[in-house]
Amino acid sequence: MAAPSLHHPGFLLANLKVDSPNKTLAQRCQDLIKIIDDYHAKELHAIFSWLVESVFGSLDGVLGGWNLRLLHSRCGDFAPIVDFLKPSGPMMKLVYKLQAEEYKYEVPVNYLPAPVKTSIQEGVLPDCPLFHNRPHFPMSGILTLNMALNPFEFFIFYFASCLITPKNSPGSQHGGTTDSAYFVLADMYLKYFLPTEGSVPPSPFSDSKGSVSTPAQRSANISLAGHGLPSPSLLKHHIFLQPSVNADPAAQEIWRSETLLQMLVEVWLHHYSLKMYQKLQSPQVKEPFSPSEEHVLAVRLLVKHLHAFSNSLKPEQPSASPTHSHAQAGPLEEFKRVALQRFVQQKLFLFLQHCFGHWPLDASFRAVLETWLSFIQPWRYAGDKRAHLPAGSGRCDPDKWESFVQENLLVYTKLFQVFLNRAVRMDLVNAKNALMLFRVAKVFCQPDLADMIHKAEQLFLEPELVPHHRQPRGYLTPGQGGGFLSSRQRITTDAVFRVKSHVYALEGQDCQYKQMFGPELRAAVVRLIQVVAQARHTAKRISDRSCQAAASKSLLSWLTAPSSDSSVGLCGVEADESNECLRKTHEFLDRALENLCTVFKLNQGQLTQLTANSTSSEDDGQSERLPDCVVGERGLVLTDLGRMQIINGLRRFDIQFQGDPELQPIRSYENALLVRFLYWMSSLLNAQFEGPLTELCSRTDFAGHLCQHYLTSPDPAVLARTPASPRFWDTKRRVGVSLRPLASYRTILLLAFAYAAGAFLSFGPVSSTLLILAAVFLHGVAVTLWAGKWKRH
Repeated sequence: MAAPSLHHPGFLLANLKVDSPNKTLAQRCQDLIKIIDDYHAKELHAIFSWLVESVFGSLDGVLGGWNLRLLHSRCGDFAPIVDFLKPSGPMMKLVYKLQAEEYKYEVPVNYLPAPVKTSIQEGVLPDCPLFHNRPHFPMSGILTLNMALNPFEFFIFYFASCLITPKNSPGSQHGGTTDSAYFVLADMYLKYFLPTEGSVPPSPFSDSKGSVSTPAQRSANISLAGHGLPSPSLLKHHIFLQPSVNADPAAQEIWRSETLLQMLVEVWLHHYSLKMYQKLQSPQVKEPFSPSEEHVLAVRLLVKHLHAFSNSLKPEQPSASPTHSHAQAGPLEEFKRVALQRFVQQKLFLFLQHCFGHWPLDASFRAVLETWLSFIQPWRYAGDKRAHLPAGSGRCDPDKWESFVQENLLVYTKLFQVFLNRAVRMDLVNAKNALMLFRVAKVFCQPDLADMIHKAEQLFLEPELVPHHRQPRGYLTPGQGGGFLSSRQRITTDAVFRVKSHVYALEGQDCQYKQMFGPELRAAVVRLIQVVAQARHTAKRISDRSCQAAASKSLLSWLTAPSSDSSVGLCGVEADESNECLRKTHEFLDRALENLCTVFKLNQGQLTQLTANSTSSEDDGQSERLPDCVVGERGLVLTDLGRMQIINGLRRFDIQFQGDPELQPIRSYENALLVRFLYWMSSLLNAQFEGPLTELCSRTDFAGHLCQHYLTSPDPAVLARTPASPRFWDTKRRVGVSLRPLASYRTILLLAFAYAAGAFLSFGPVSSTLLILAAVFLHGVAVTLWAGKWKRH
């Protein structure tokens, strides 16, 4: 019998599954390179699904794959893996081999983003053309609905899902950083398939017709009649060019750029439906998906590259027929023109809106903030590599960027309002939070940006002039029957329509738009300025206390027990680092105030009055008062003002331990072993002599007062001054022996000094002990006499 062929598809897959776990990632890459070169597409088709899953992990997170998010450049496998997966590497060569044969690979609909999955399951056509004509029902029945994707789409889907799929492998829950193999590959794919210079390199493989057919040229995978889904005849045509076999080669390859962008946007951004956003715009609404900081950083990478990609659009050439100027541009240039507005704008806004409303109030919000600031500053990514452009071309020139601001007005104004609500609740004494406020104020303070936003708002408030349909971008010239006035009117009408269509598409026709420069938002800015002034005052007070504490330090200061209200470093750092943080806080807050006043046109006199009013009532004497509270059924309840006062360090509760003093947590200046041993000894003595000790302390003469000094806990009347539950206020004074002070390092050191001094003066241990006890007794007598004299007066 002949031996089984080594090229049998099943044998190849089984052999890879057996050998792969025993080899390093670099060795696996070398083996796969040889297999891709030697085997035909039919054999490679059998291993493709397994290979993609073994690289990126399974969609359910059970298999971690190669952990690209945790693989960094210092790892030995980093370079071989990146070379294997890069856009021109062996893995993409495999994709193109299979693409030429038009193989299909299925992905369960359950692993698609929630809005897309819901649309397909409800029989509604998804808004993304990528998922049109794709649902496929297996022969086993219709309970498991799958999507049939071509090899390139299948590969990119798994790559994009690798970022957001929770993995079960150790360390994967913490995510990676921007220098990981995943981020490096994402940057490579974006630069290769969305080039800022030149065109997309052609595919190295072709089919029998001489070109790789695009998904737009192919018919639907299966008829959806009878399954409750819309008929393909009802689908809208793709907005982009549909290349034919005889079309320009660049037109045939543009589908890869479209596929990459649509897949990244759908998987990374499309987790929140517009319908849900319009109905429930509340931070309290719980969403099933919460992005990680790593996820947001990847979105920022996408946003930055898309700006560079769109800004690389070639200037329009003068034409005798302006209406056909865009038709003369190539497919890649047209894609650059509409990519952001067509695919990214709405989904990114919903994504950022959710992050702004649900992200924790900590420094990790910086990733979300920078993503937002990157999107609203497209001029930062324009012309930075083209030396022939004049200096300063990266600024927000109104002639060039006015239309972008109008098409994205809510991204500027609505998210700025949400940020204001976050800012007044942040701890602005923290330098990282102060930096975020400064960054936002600095961005909106850029020349002409506030004017462009204000102009866009005025356009939105103008009454409707024309029916709701898009006006042509080519305007009539005077020779065609239109005057210069009519041309200007058309430009204004187009701008009005642009702003209104953007706002109505996101907020609905009956929205109540809040102007960024209106009285309501201006009042919120004034409140923020007051909070900033209070934070500056608090930072100064903390800095002064820190300086005083540092000046009062002595050589033996460490011998004393730390007090509960002693000055501590900011954020748990050393004093020098704390002072540096406070210095940065002052700098960031000062510059943020200046920029906010510039944006909202507040003069120096108004600023001085606001800051003076906010800090005059928060001086050092008054800062010890309780935060603003109301009395509830279970005690004091903080108000929003009280929370803000605590967050910014303006006021605080005087928290004291109100339980048994013997059961307080072990302090850093105590010996844990001694505390436990002395507590055991005290418990034995108190259990043995509880009656006599209680009788002594109940006496009203001098002996009774002296026993109370040594044998009772602090007066509960002192504890009652704290805003705690009333049940603690009636606590009786505990009577008993307490040996816990002997566990203090300070007490141990003082006793050692006393015995050393006694030995130096020729006193024995017994004599030294008697002298120490006599000193302690005399100290108690003096304290008791003084307390009795104070009570009489």
